[in-house]
Amino acid sequence: MQQTATAEAPASNRALRDFLHGLPGVDEVGVAKRAAALATRSIKTTAKAAAIDLAIRMVDLTTLEGADTPGKVRALAAKARRPDPADPTAPPAAAVCVYSDLVAVAVQALRGSGVGVASVATAFPAGRAPLEAKLADTRRAVADGAAEIDMVIDRGAFLAGDYLKVDEEIRAVKEACGPAHLKVILETGELATLDNVRRASWLAIRAGADFIKTSTGKVSPAATPQTVLVMLQAVREHRDRTGALVGVKPAGGIRTTKDAIRNLVMVNEVAGPEWLDPALFRIGASSLLNDLLMQRTRLGTGTYPGPDYFTID
Repeated sequence: MQQTATAEAPASNRALRDFLHGLPGVDEVGVAKRAAALATRSIKTTAKAAAIDLAIRMVDLTTLEGADTPGKVRALAAKARRPDPADPTAPPAAAVCVYSDLVAVAVQALRGSGVGVASVATAFPAGRAPLEAKLADTRRAVADGAAEIDMVIDRGAFLAGDYLKVDEEIRAVKEACGPAHLKVILETGELATLDNVRRASWLAIRAGADFIKTSTGKVSPAATPQTVLVMLQAVREHRDRTGALVGVKPAGGIRTTKDAIRNLVMVNEVAGPEWLDPALFRIGASSLLNDLLMQRTRLGTGTYPGPDYFTID
C-alpha cells in the first residue's frame, strides 16, 4: 500500500476548523441519486465470478464479541485461510480482525498463510478512554503481531468541534502503530450529516490514516451507500491533490453478495480501478463470506447450496 502523505500538524483548532468547514458541501440529494443509480448496474456471469473472488480477498473476517474465545479465533482463522475446504481454488480472506488480547492467538493460527491480523484498539467501540490507554492498547496489539490497527475516533470531540483533539489522537496512534497500518473508524452513523462524513474523512486522511473506515458495526446505520460514496470521493480527491493513496473500509450491514458487488461497482466508478485491490479496499464482515461462497458454488456447479453448507460465524 502507498502510504498517505500526512499533512503538517495544524497550528490550532481554528486553523483545522477553517480547513474542514471550507470543504465543498455535500449535495445529499445528488449523492443519494448517484448511489441509487450505481446500485442498478449489472455485471455478466464471468465478471461476477471474478468480482466474487475479489470480494472474498477483500474481506476482513471479524469477531468482536465479549464472548470471543481463543478457540473461536482459531476457527475463524482456519476459515480465513481456506474459506471453502471443499474447493482449494477459493481465495483466502484479507485479514482476521479481533480484539487486542486475542491478537497473539490469531497470529499463531495464521502464520505463513498470507492472511493478515487486524486488531481494534483505542477503546473500541466507544472510544471513551484516556489517550494513554489507547496508545498502550495499540502498542500491545502491534507487539503481539498485528499488521493493522483499526482505531475509533472520539466522536464526542468531533461533534463538539474539537477537531484538534481528534487530529492529535490519530497522529499519536499512528506513531504507536510503528510498521502496522492504521484504519481510522469514523462511526458514520453517529456523525449525523454527510458534510460531517466528508470532514471526518479529510481529518483522518490528513492526520495519517492508511484507511478510513465507516463503522464499528455496533451502531446503525453503518456502511450506507451514501457514506461509502462520500468517503470514496474524499480518497480520490486526496490522490488528485497529493498523489498518495488511502484505502476505504465499509463495515456493518454488508451481508450479501449483491451488497458486496454494488460496493465494488461504486469503488470503480467513484474512486477508480486502482482501489479494486485488497490493499486499498476492504469489507468488514462476519456473515458476508458465507453468502459469497454460496454464490461462488452456484456459479461453478449450477447448484445453490443451503445456508448451513458453510460454517456459520
